[in-house]
Amino acid sequence: MLLWTVALMLCLPLTGVHAEDSLSVNRKANLVLNRADPWVYRSESGHYYFTASVPEFDRIILRQSATIDGLSEANEQVIWRQHPSGEMSANIWAPELHRIDGAWYIYFAAGKQEAPFSIRMYVLQNTSTDPMQGQWTELGRLVTARDTFSLDATSFTHGQKRYLVWAQQDDARSYNSGLVLAELDSPNAVSGKEVYIAEPTYDWEERGFKVNEGAAVLKRHGKIFITYSASATDHRYAMGLLWADENADLLDPASWHKLPEPVFTTNESLFRFGPGHNSFTLAEDGKTDMMIYHARDYKKLQGTPLTDGNRHTRYRQITWTQDGFPEFHNNRGD
Repeated sequence: MLLWTVALMLCLPLTGVHAEDSLSVNRKANLVLNRADPWVYRSESGHYYFTASVPEFDRIILRQSATIDGLSEANEQVIWRQHPSGEMSANIWAPELHRIDGAWYIYFAAGKQEAPFSIRMYVLQNTSTDPMQGQWTELGRLVTARDTFSLDATSFTHGQKRYLVWAQQDDARSYNSGLVLAELDSPNAVSGKEVYIAEPTYDWEERGFKVNEGAAVLKRHGKIFITYSASATDHRYAMGLLWADENADLLDPASWHKLPEPVFTTNESLFRFGPGHNSFTLAEDGKTDMMIYHARDYKKLQGTPLTDGNRHTRYRQITWTQDGFPEFHNNRGD
């Protein structure tokens, strides 16, 4: 049985938990198997759309369901495949689906066959009412002021402005990625100044790699919250939290605050290793905040963080403290 195998690999006794109960909990925890960097978009009609990185890193997929749980068995449609060479021909990572001005857009990162880790951001567009139908058109690269390693673009609105947040290496190449914020001039072009609002400075953000990536935005209680992920994508991967006041100048780095400790981490007793790269959505009631994220069920990798494809999509409810901050319940199962 899977959990007995994992327990033997980790030399962890199943103390206080029956094996059959652990296996049941573990199966329930995984919403979609072998799908990392999950993104769930809830439409105005209440339908859920799902996309994520696939282990082969060679295509972009979409699923649709009337419920979150239904995404587990929903039909998966390939809406785009990597090029045979040149731009967008390797390492297709972390697609996100957004609805902007009546059209659908997918932000994703990609490299080249001849330079697979020369990662840059790209955009697809679909003008159909339903993103599962219609034609996806390549809009090309999402160009930023720096021509460095960049990925994990996400978009949000605040006031009358639309912003883009993404992860990018600094000019000095002193770390792998920090979080950059700018206004969007159009869905595939940033405008004005670009500012770093978070850089890897804490020990827990620099394990294996110096990384702040995978931003996800949640606006509640007079604040704009951004979760992000840090360190290498093994069991050391963990989530942090930024926030700014809703009335602050979002393009002023001083407006953003970072918690010194991670908010969501590996928990061996729950068979949750390296959780991160999350998105947020609402439950079927249209009110309850849910977090979608990925994690592995075991610690010892089968290969490297990139070749081990067993990062699975999970989800959980988040709640709110009396101070209006999100509570991730690190010691609870999904």
